[in-house]
Amino acid sequence: MRYLIGRYHEIILKGGNRWRFVEQLRQNLKTVFADCGIGAIRGEGPRMIVELPDELDEAIVRERAALMFGLQNFSISHPVALTIEAIKRGAIEAARGQSARSFRIRTKRSDKRFALSSLEIDQQAGAAVKEATGLEVDLENPDLTISIEVMPAVAYISAQKYPGAGGLPVGMGGRGMALLSGGIDSPVAAWRMMRRGMRLDFVHFHSVPLLSGASRDKATELAAQLTRFEGHSSLWLVPFAEVQREIVSRTTRPLRVVLYRRFMMRIACALANRTGARVLVTGESLGQVASQTLENICVIERASSLPILRPLVGMDKNEIIEQARRLGTFETSIIPDQDCCTLFVPPHPEIHAQLGEVESIESRFEIEKMVADAVNRTEVARRTFPPPR
Repeated sequence: MRYLIGRYHEIILKGGNRWRFVEQLRQNLKTVFADCGIGAIRGEGPRMIVELPDELDEAIVRERAALMFGLQNFSISHPVALTIEAIKRGAIEAARGQSARSFRIRTKRSDKRFALSSLEIDQQAGAAVKEATGLEVDLENPDLTISIEVMPAVAYISAQKYPGAGGLPVGMGGRGMALLSGGIDSPVAAWRMMRRGMRLDFVHFHSVPLLSGASRDKATELAAQLTRFEGHSSLWLVPFAEVQREIVSRTTRPLRVVLYRRFMMRIACALANRTGARVLVTGESLGQVASQTLENICVIERASSLPILRPLVGMDKNEIIEQARRLGTFETSIIPDQDCCTLFVPPHPEIHAQLGEVESIESRFEIEKMVADAVNRTEVARRTFPPPR
């Protein structure tokens, strides 16, 4: 029998409502392991313990557990009886088969009634491992750390701890709608908000047939990658070409990007109202491109009826790229495509838009009709993880 033992991240700081976070994490674990036949899930102290079937591949357990927001780290552990002899045998078994030349033992006792202290368990189990395997003891920088957790009814032994995703369980931070461009920034912004416990749906604006469907295909793939962290989502694919045609026919070139973005905000808000989202999430970073100057950001957000969260606003491009690489979305994001915001855009777009001028131009449009038409022609794709077989 094996157990996944996940140790809480920020959940441990919660007070009287900690049980709500623990229950949400338990539900999220059930979702992400839905096709794995896992057994009972229970919270015990600062940890979540999940019974694993013998046939479940350990690589799948590590991959799925690493997606779980709310866990600081996790291990795949084997239970042994609460005797020092059983603990020593378990430690020896954990050390065997490992590609290591040095090791250490780290013991935590949740049950202080156990006859030996943590240090005494470390010493006795360490001596047994050294004698049985010939591995050298290295307390500072070992190749292998064997963890022993002494609980009230059983001890758990594991050969490795793996880093968790941290943050708070998805579902505890409300619901949002993330604008997903297909580029590098927006998937990172979405991931950062999911890590704060927010459940997200996604909206992507494309200009098919004026442009190719490459950005739409990328957004679909990125949404699938991000859905791994929350179990299920919807991707709203908005045909934006008609809105752009209308803007191009009625305004001067420098303000087109600002007008595009304001209409995107209106359409995204309308879709958010259908999903119950309370905020929009964007990948904007201050000063990164023309539409993200402070003046333009302020003018654009005035078109939104919902608050806009910008988790990347103070990050530079290199920081965002580094996070995208770690997240695994970077390679998809850099596939060449045609972003709808680049359509009919002048070489030198306006970077200091004035709200009065923009609103005067928009008075020429039938805004409500344009938004409603785009919403009515929007396609929605549902995503689940793990995907149905």
